[in-house]
Amino acid sequence: MKSNGNNTILITGGTSGIGLGLALRLHEAGNTVIVAGRRKDLLDQIATEHPGIDTLVLDVADPASITHAAETLTASHPHLNVLINNAGIQRPENLLDPADLPTAEDHITTNLLGPIRMTYAFLPHLVTQDDAAVLNVTSALAFVPLPVTPTYNATKAALHSFTESLRVQLADTGVQVIEVAPPPVRTALMGQQDNEQSMPLDDFLTEALTLLDAQPDAKEIVVEGAKFLRYAEANGTYDQVLTMLSSFKA
Repeated sequence: MKSNGNNTILITGGTSGIGLGLALRLHEAGNTVIVAGRRKDLLDQIATEHPGIDTLVLDVADPASITHAAETLTASHPHLNVLINNAGIQRPENLLDPADLPTAEDHITTNLLGPIRMTYAFLPHLVTQDDAAVLNVTSALAFVPLPVTPTYNATKAALHSFTESLRVQLADTGVQVIEVAPPPVRTALMGQQDNEQSMPLDDFLTEALTLLDAQPDAKEIVVEGAKFLRYAEANGTYDQVLTMLSSFKA
């Protein structure tokens, strides 16, 4: 997939952070972009401020909402050929506090079941397109966990595994499967918008899209700042990196 193609792209969790950043960049590159999110007020604001971007109310935690989105978009945008599963939450948990169990369950519903359900819902349409792609946004924390967000890390590791299997099963179709594994980025996901240790959003977007265009057949998009996490186990630095991440407090 090339970011400057004539694609029709659906981005979940597109009202803020990486999702919105991707939406704006891909729209500017000449693609048709549909931003999906839960909050209609934010979607209306995006549509007003960025003419030409389409919007859709979608809650990936709600199976009925996903079914409705698939029915609606495949009719209104028959050339839809790219699904970007970006919607996600990241919240700290204390595993010794039973009150945090609902937080863990919310992560699984949104971060894991959400993209799995979206994939099942949209694949029947995507496989009919000549050149299609599914991009799953995981995290570099899928490879070394941030202990303060245990279920977040677990869902991203599971989504990484799901993406690997998806790629194999779709090998004989026209659907490319790409994993995007960001490092910590300055977004509101974990209140990191002012964290100097996190990567500036614009820098991440520029590097990630440059990699995508340079390697249109890439299986993974891993920016330089994510490599110390992505390849920690292979490099023999896993224990040191985990120790470093263990010092982070929410």
